[in-house]
Amino acid sequence: MPAMKENQDFSLQFLKLGGSLITDKSKVHTLRKDVLDRLVEEIAQVFSQYPQRRLVLGHGSGSFGHVPARRYKTRQGVHTRQQWRGFVEVWREAWLLNRLVMEALHAAGLPAIAFPPSAGVTAEDGNLRRWDLNPLQAALAAGLLPVVYGDVVFDRLRGGTIFSTEDLFAYLAGQLRPSRILLAGIEPGVWAGYPERDKIISAITPENISEIEAGLQGASAVDVTGGMASKVRQSLELVGRIPNLQVLIFSGKEPGTVNANLTGGRSGTLISSSAG
Repeated sequence: MPAMKENQDFSLQFLKLGGSLITDKSKVHTLRKDVLDRLVEEIAQVFSQYPQRRLVLGHGSGSFGHVPARRYKTRQGVHTRQQWRGFVEVWREAWLLNRLVMEALHAAGLPAIAFPPSAGVTAEDGNLRRWDLNPLQAALAAGLLPVVYGDVVFDRLRGGTIFSTEDLFAYLAGQLRPSRILLAGIEPGVWAGYPERDKIISAITPENISEIEAGLQGASAVDVTGGMASKVRQSLELVGRIPNLQVLIFSGKEPGTVNANLTGGRSGTLISSSAG
């Protein structure tokens, strides 16, 4: 695994544990506890080895929140009585998974504190308009581990909607300016094409995206917030407006990969503003 430049600033990074990684998205309400515990231990090792580094952790909803979200079409909008009941059901499922994640983090001795988007984010037609980040920034300054996750949010036009962890990271990145955003899922990176899936694209930039975008596909399992194509597009938009930001899309299934990428390694697909 090639090392990054020694002078790279890793003082603040974002890490997402994908819903497909920590849950079995083909089975409703199914946590992969062994995987979650192993990932949390890798994060704890980094915290212990580099106490001055800061991290914002996020996780997806996987087989918890995505199923009712698809049933009620919550992302598209919430207006009827039945849709609002669905809104609450999605919230509860996301909250239940977050509780399991938080318990694992605390069991590993990490100073994790959750920031539920449903309690602090206001959206307008699917766009994040307001989020008081003072508490989250105070947590970072105190050396704590802020945790966000895919959740329902109230929306001025849609009534309610859903924000993925990537949606939240996109807003946070503009405010906090991390050095890297690490997206750990089950795929080893971005595949060059389907159905062959015989080559991982090592780097994506605005210059080469036109050559590969035809081969991008969404997630195969239930995912109401978009698949791989959505992740790539959102990541390209971010690196285009935040100088020197790097986004890594990689698999967290291999033991040690999350730890290695948090400490400067590179695996999977690197998305940046230029090849250099």
